[in-house]
Amino acid sequence: MEILTASKLIKSYGKKTAVNDVSFTINVGDFIGLLGPNGAGKTTTIKMLTGLAKEDSGKIFYNGINFKSDPIECKRLIGIVPQNSNVDRDLTAYENLYMQAILYSIPVNERKKKINEILDFAGLIEYKDKQVKTFSGGMKRRLTLIRALLHQPKILYLDEPTVGLDPQIRRSMWELILKINQQKSTSILLTTHYIEEAERLCGKVMIINNGKIIIEGSPDELKKGIGHFVLEEFVDDAIKEDFFETKETALNHLKDCVNSCKIREVSLEDVFIKLTGKRINA
Repeated sequence: MEILTASKLIKSYGKKTAVNDVSFTINVGDFIGLLGPNGAGKTTTIKMLTGLAKEDSGKIFYNGINFKSDPIECKRLIGIVPQNSNVDRDLTAYENLYMQAILYSIPVNERKKKINEILDFAGLIEYKDKQVKTFSGGMKRRLTLIRALLHQPKILYLDEPTVGLDPQIRRSMWELILKINQQKSTSILLTTHYIEEAERLCGKVMIINNGKIIIEGSPDELKKGIGHFVLEEFVDDAIKEDFFETKETALNHLKDCVNSCKIREVSLEDVFIKLTGKRINA
């Protein structure tokens, strides 16, 4: 069942077309990554999908409801986790979530139960009465994440959810995000500068460049599209890359290398660079 349908979205700023005829669907329970270099159009796409920017043309439907015709009902189906933790530092975790419950008109007699359940789900129940300013960076990100879940959205937008976290905390966030997707059947659209994050979490990846989605598929499908192994040759302070279907073929070419070389498996980052000509943070 489709939870989101985006059809032929176009958005321009002056003479620059930021998003050019973008269409895709997200089904219930999907976990999709939207990747692109800076300025590729992913932020503008997310802004249109969440009502922060108005499309020049095209249509957006949530659960079959036209976003333009009924934005309030559609926004009830959306949860948004911004790049920066914007919870109130002077309030407790419980108070932050209670404010969210008021904003989303959760009935008074249900608020305490829902808040305690979501705190327990994220492993924060023992800290519910602590001020957020005493929290670690990872705890603040967890609270920001579950705040967007309190009203039980059907789709969650994650904008760089683990930026600035150390690797160990980042992986614990991955576990929580996967738990949300798998146990709550919440659809997720993720933007990230960590290619490994998209490769580990997403069932499907869409790469956007110059305002257009240029390819989509599972990480494995995208990698198979360019080969299984890559031969890296270090030439004049640069890396020359050749892609091969089998390791044996790569090893045969390795014999002819006169410079320092190595063979490794193809990664999603290889696909990204090959298609866009840029690294993801470029």
